[in-house]
Amino acid sequence: MKGVLLVNLGSPDSPDPKDVKKYLGEFLMDERVIDVPLWARNLLVKGIILNTRPKASAAAYKKIWWKEGSPLIVISERLQNKVQEQVQVPVALAMRYGSMTIKKGIQELVDKGVDEVFLIPLYPQFAMATTETILVLAEEIRKAHFPDIKITDLPAFYNNADYIDVLSNSISKHLSGKSYEHLLFSYHGVPERHIRKSDVTKSHCKIDGSCCKTPSKAHEFCYRHQCLEVTRLVAEKLQLQEGTYSTSFQSRLGFDPWLLPYTDRTIERLGKEGIKNMAIVTPAFVSDCLETLEEIAMEGEEIFHEMGGKEFTTVPCLNDDDAWVSLLSKWINNWVTKPETQTVNGK
Repeated sequence: MKGVLLVNLGSPDSPDPKDVKKYLGEFLMDERVIDVPLWARNLLVKGIILNTRPKASAAAYKKIWWKEGSPLIVISERLQNKVQEQVQVPVALAMRYGSMTIKKGIQELVDKGVDEVFLIPLYPQFAMATTETILVLAEEIRKAHFPDIKITDLPAFYNNADYIDVLSNSISKHLSGKSYEHLLFSYHGVPERHIRKSDVTKSHCKIDGSCCKTPSKAHEFCYRHQCLEVTRLVAEKLQLQEGTYSTSFQSRLGFDPWLLPYTDRTIERLGKEGIKNMAIVTPAFVSDCLETLEEIAMEGEEIFHEMGGKEFTTVPCLNDDDAWVSLLSKWINNWVTKPETQTVNGK
């Protein structure tokens, strides 16, 4: 029997500093998030970050917390329920971090008789700190607790034509009737070393002006290339004029070089250059969360206004948009019925 496991990032159980500290501890101690030796990670996370950051992060979570709970969790549950209505196999939901564990998600499916799982990381692009950490942990859990089940995963779908259509149509719909001078595509940032570590060729990714545009098998696992490609494909689909859109990266941590340009500095620059009306979309996420609802929609807008900007329009993530639900359901149904030699998302 087949079943589906949707996996998103995760959330604290509440915006209380104690719960936030517990969540941040699990998240930041992941060797694929902060990829330094264990002694250094312990020093940085347990010695510094967990003694300074939870209170501020809790305050940020309180700003965006819904009556029903964490926006990311609530939205992911809505997505799960809508997808379940369109497919014939069981659909479970799990988070990489927090109390809704991957082990619990697999167990829920196994309890229903499932022995073949289609694992769907809810990230369009591949990255060490998102897709890879989910796949590695899921395999560890399978070996330790569910050795008789089979797990198949959905590849990164950043350049899937149907996904680009859904994303482009969503952006167009939410910007309909809005007058904006610039559309900023903001993606979650990662350290530059993550790009080099994920380079299967060990030589292609130089993070310069050309490597992401030069065809290479490294692109299958290159987060930077995949982000830039989403921007290019959507801009092409929406017929955006050169100079009216750009790409940036948000949420950097620490002092190592992260992908450039930074979103906050880009918003600041646009305001200083006289842009009065801008829009921003966050295609590294499929569900709105702290990084989109607080960092972008609140802090980003504040920066823009401080620099003289007027209208700051935030495009929601795909969330439980009907077209996105239909596409996910289509991929699942393709997987359920496909011969082993076929792909499920057209790639």
